[in-house]
Amino acid sequence: MMLKKLSLNHPWQNQCLRRCLTAIIGLILGINLVCFPAIAATPAIEVNVSLGNSADELKFFPNQFEFVAGKRYKLLLDNPSPQKHYFTAKDFADASWTQKVEAAKVEVKGAIHELELKPGGEAEWVFVPMKPGTYELHCSIPGHTEAGMVGEITIKPE
Repeated sequence: MMLKKLSLNHPWQNQCLRRCLTAIIGLILGINLVCFPAIAATPAIEVNVSLGNSADELKFFPNQFEFVAGKRYKLLLDNPSPQKHYFTAKDFADASWTQKVEAAKVEVKGAIHELELKPGGEAEWVFVPMKPGTYELHCSIPGHTEAGMVGEITIKPE
């Protein structure tokens, strides 16, 4: 049997490829619509997090978090300090499904890697942790990580 190299020079081949890709994307979206609405409908477990404090300590309060894979959480973030801070946890965010982030009457959906909270700022991050592991949390403003604004986030299996 002789294999022929696939060439996309013909219009019918391009059309076939587009239809196949459309079907695959549709299947992926369909699975998400079937699986995640059940999770999204369950009440979120609320967790309060302060980025710094009014005494301007460079710490997260608390700085250790433990979540269970497959459960829905709502981080209630606030920044009572006189300077801005970042809640940066890229690997944790990649290991989680973000339903939404809401702040100042704006709702953001999609991949989130870090949140910036200005002095007095508040935000909600609703997510479902998916991949068990231990992840780093830090404030990415120069000097803040070195001063101790770090934490650890653990996702435990269901």
